[in-house]
Amino acid sequence: MSRTLLLGLAALIALSACKKPDPAPAPAASTPSVPAPAAPDAPHAFSPQITAADFAERVKTLSSDAFQGRAPGSPGEDMTVAYIAAQMQRIGLKPGNGDSWSQDVPMVETTADPSTTLTVTQADGSTQTLSFGDQMVIGTRSGKPQVSIRDSELVFVGYGVDAPEQKWNDYGSAKRWEGKTVVMLVNDPGFHTDDAALFDGKKMTYYGRWTYKFEEAARKGADAAIIIHDPLGASYGWDVVKNSWAGAQYDLPARDDPEPRVPAQGWITQDVARALFAKAGLDLDQAYKDASRRGFKPVPLKARLSLDLNSTIAEKQSRNVIGVLPGSEQPDQAVLYMAHWDHLGKHEGEDGDNIYNGAVDNATGVAGILEVAEAFAHQDPRPKRSVVFLAVTLEESGLLGSKYYVAHPTFPLDRIAGVINLDAMSVAGKARDVTVTGYGASQLEDILKPLAEMQGRTLHAESSPQSGFYFRSDHFNFAKAGVPALYTDGGDDLVEGGKAAGEAYAKDYGEHRYHSPADEYDPASWKLDGTVQDLELVYGVGKSLASDGQWPNWYDGNPFKAARDRMMKASAGK
Repeated sequence: MSRTLLLGLAALIALSACKKPDPAPAPAASTPSVPAPAAPDAPHAFSPQITAADFAERVKTLSSDAFQGRAPGSPGEDMTVAYIAAQMQRIGLKPGNGDSWSQDVPMVETTADPSTTLTVTQADGSTQTLSFGDQMVIGTRSGKPQVSIRDSELVFVGYGVDAPEQKWNDYGSAKRWEGKTVVMLVNDPGFHTDDAALFDGKKMTYYGRWTYKFEEAARKGADAAIIIHDPLGASYGWDVVKNSWAGAQYDLPARDDPEPRVPAQGWITQDVARALFAKAGLDLDQAYKDASRRGFKPVPLKARLSLDLNSTIAEKQSRNVIGVLPGSEQPDQAVLYMAHWDHLGKHEGEDGDNIYNGAVDNATGVAGILEVAEAFAHQDPRPKRSVVFLAVTLEESGLLGSKYYVAHPTFPLDRIAGVINLDAMSVAGKARDVTVTGYGASQLEDILKPLAEMQGRTLHAESSPQSGFYFRSDHFNFAKAGVPALYTDGGDDLVEGGKAAGEAYAKDYGEHRYHSPADEYDPASWKLDGTVQDLELVYGVGKSLASDGQWPNWYDGNPFKAARDRMMKASAGK
């Protein structure tokens, strides 16, 4: 980004602070307006249509080094929020939070001392010191600058799952776990055995997500919780864990998220775990098998953990960005498009390229909802329902921006007909199919299917349901609240190269770019004809939903249907 553009940003920030755009029809909340940046030296001429050139321009800007990896609470956030708000204003949207383009999201920033070590003391008195980054990562969500743990008994609790409806409790009969550190496996009990009778077999349930495992350990009262990493169970390598836990970590304050929190939580490598189990006279491979059988009981690891964790704590704010296109006939009803704008920022002190630009993850999603907004703004006739465009923060920190929005919606959740989420869009080219993450979930798929067929495409579930992608993006918070949510991606069967090419693209991205500095905009290799096709598809779903009065629900048997039924029943009684 040029020096002229940076100066222009500052100038328009000052000017926009003096303006108050027309209020949106949504309920207002008291937050300051977000300023909008100036246009570049040679402004890009955006088209009313969804185009590859427009999409590329937006991704190139959002993922540029000038935006510093878009870390929440950083100067990169200020630039990102200003850019998105300016684009929404230029497109013709109205501020989506009263007279403001933003919604303040309170956050606690916690940065662990990277020199932190874990000490494991064996029954024979020998000790092992584990280093941060190479052997383990550790952090706290407690908001405390110092966490000290002394001689906490290490206990293997299988997959760390307590699921009464599955008649499964890895914690056994013990009710409280003070004085103990739980060590557990990632994913679900059915994963490593490929047993469809255990949970959902290879398909990850929410019990398989690391977020659930830490939450459950906190409910049990454990001193600390440690997950054993394995590339297959986690669906990513150790570098992703290391990069994601390095630097500042973010949480909602306890007042906004009152769920219990374990004092310390983290991961160890599989090699470290193997050695730890061996010193206790146990075999890690056998432990995977034992933990995947009904009746598993916790196993003491004959070792104790000690830790002095020093962290820098700061209370800050981040922002969701919200624009709305008011409906022509039912402005109090809405279709909501969303994408997260945040990424991993800049890792100071890291050798080489230390800016995590997040081009695919998730400059593509933000560019996508802006492209769709442009199409809606020029649609004739205008949509009958309002269309909300929500760019949320803190996705990389546990879906916190969307969690906060769902708790404090600017549009009542019972007035949102459906949510469409864009996260890490495919740039691999046109495909013969469409991936629907969590396929078979809601009646939004009934709208999607004929539109995909018009493109000559078929719908299918994600190829790696064991990865738990349905629980790893922001639509999940809306789903838990009951609002039907659709999360699609480009297909696996590429027009150029077939399934082999699609698998190669996914493998290359996962191994070399995901959550790494290499996730950069690359015009030489990106094929955006397929991305445009994907955007036209999700625009079509929203266009139908915004104009035909439908109220889609979850399919029968879906765990989120009961919440939607209660919501709509209560709404009908108002």
